[in-house]
Amino acid sequence: MDKVFSQAFLYKFLKFGAVGFTGVFVDYSITYFTKEVLKVPKYFANALGFSTAATTNYYLNRVWTFRSQNPEVLVEFSEFFIISLVGLGINTLVLWLLVSRFKMNFYVAKLFAIGVVTIWNFLANAFITFNPDRSFFIY
Repeated sequence: MDKVFSQAFLYKFLKFGAVGFTGVFVDYSITYFTKEVLKVPKYFANALGFSTAATTNYYLNRVWTFRSQNPEVLVEFSEFFIISLVGLGINTLVLWLLVSRFKMNFYVAKLFAIGVVTIWNFLANAFITFNPDRSFFIY
């Protein structure tokens, strides 16, 4: 378990966070444009923003955060995207709870949802997508 909290693992989390920050920009831009300009329903706009950010984040995490050499790019991307879709479900649930139940501003609630999903996405991708031997203790 010490290896999970190793310096290298934490450094990857910081890099993942930096990539995620660019994803927040992509996510918010797409969400805002589709919700406010195109007038699509807010949860659909959220799904579009989130999915677009997940795609750009895959590339950046493959190349920079995890330095993946996996030749099975389509498999790797599929795993990343499935994990992101689970994250989308978590994101939407948190967003719905905070907006509907706690009457929080949509965009403030979205920040909280992104924070929760960042932890899920990092751990799932570190242990599944970008883990060449699928061992939990490779770091």
